[in-house]
Amino acid sequence: MDPLRHGIVAIRRRRRTDQSRAPSYSRSVILALVTVATFLNPFTGSAINLALPAIGSEFSVDATTLAWVSSAYLLASVIFLLPAGRLGDSRGRIRIFILGTFVYMAGSLLTVFTASIEMLLVFRFLQGIGGALIYANSVALITHLYPPGERGYAIGINVTAVYAGLSLGPFLGGLLTQFFGWRSIFFVTAALAVPVLLYGGKFPAFLNERHQDRFDVPGLLLSSVFLFCFFIGLTQATTPMGMLLLAVSLVLGIAFYLTEKRQPSPLLPVTTLEKNRVFAFSNAAALINYSATFAVAFLLSLYLQYIRGLEPAAAGTLLLIQPVVQVFVAPVAGRLSDRILPGYVASAGLTVSAVGLLGFTFLTPATPVAVIAALLLVVGIGLGLFSSPNTNAIMSSVEPHLYGSASAMVAAMRSLGMMVSMGTVMVIFAVIMGATTVNPDIFPEFLVSVQVSFAVFFILTVLGIFLSLQRNRTDEEIEAR
Repeated sequence: MDPLRHGIVAIRRRRRTDQSRAPSYSRSVILALVTVATFLNPFTGSAINLALPAIGSEFSVDATTLAWVSSAYLLASVIFLLPAGRLGDSRGRIRIFILGTFVYMAGSLLTVFTASIEMLLVFRFLQGIGGALIYANSVALITHLYPPGERGYAIGINVTAVYAGLSLGPFLGGLLTQFFGWRSIFFVTAALAVPVLLYGGKFPAFLNERHQDRFDVPGLLLSSVFLFCFFIGLTQATTPMGMLLLAVSLVLGIAFYLTEKRQPSPLLPVTTLEKNRVFAFSNAAALINYSATFAVAFLLSLYLQYIRGLEPAAAGTLLLIQPVVQVFVAPVAGRLSDRILPGYVASAGLTVSAVGLLGFTFLTPATPVAVIAALLLVVGIGLGLFSSPNTNAIMSSVEPHLYGSASAMVAAMRSLGMMVSMGTVMVIFAVIMGATTVNPDIFPEFLVSVQVSFAVFFILTVLGIFLSLQRNRTDEEIEAR
């Protein structure tokens, strides 16, 4: 064979080899599917808020029990998030992600056929387990797919799914509840999980890399009991039993922390929290942000329907303002955080949110709808500015082998914050209203409960601003090096 022909053959062989090694997947498709799965929880959670009066009427339950429709999900989610992150690192992130999507879909289908409030809460708990398996690994998958220069934008798209769920949830939830009954919400949720499950086998193998670490069983047991006691104690903080449970949770929390420090592969990345101050302060800021904002939709849904007399569809349409704004702001904020320190953008977001929460403390039965809409707009801008940059700061502050744990921490802070937010509202309701159904006789007490809740959330957000600014100084020190 002459040299020229030999060279041509060699080039063709290299081309075939390169083509065989070329990725057979699309980052955009994977991002879209992970985004769809991420969409499930916020959509269901925000949609069900508009259905709470209908659920309360069907099962004849009080406002505190209604709060458990959201809280049962959050309790399961926060208990299983850290274990789900470690499972993703050690057993394969795609495997755990797909399993979570299946469990979430199963919980949704079972909820369609529930016949009692007790069974509804059980199925919501099951959904929470599925949600934990999804969210503990979704950001890790995206972080693994996209390098630092593109990561903020990709995370922004994923965070936008959360806000899209929050956007469509109240609107579609109101329509579905009003015209098809509240169970239709869960049927729609189950249908959305189907394309994710169908494509699950086509995810690239490198996203399913495993680190065969020994699973932290003592950490799982301690964290589960600790979180359970903490949340139940928080919801019953006005009773002796509640105070006892909070005291027990404090002891268990200390034991969990000390146990994790000795574990070679802990559920909670204690060493990272102690040595990586950007990671620690960013997670603390996320916890406070969600503690102060998650219950906003819950409170306003009840306020608009009980105090203002709006139909579910009308209330859902008004509540649409906040998450729609977040949908547009989050990707911009994520891209911005690729260019400047994420902490600056996140701190600005917390400040804007605080302004909106302060405005809600002055709600009255005659507050103009335009004022409510403006305040929702402000809170939406604040949340959109905060979430993507803050998540980018967390994920970019750790090494790749910790992506699963970091992703789980992001989701854990979100779910724990949501749990604290709902727990705070339940305590305030119990103190001011007592265990009674919401009816015109107690509307004044209900309105006071709403005002006090927003005042507490405003104070929490101010605290979050200070923590986030501390993280900014740490960012500057790292950049200076």
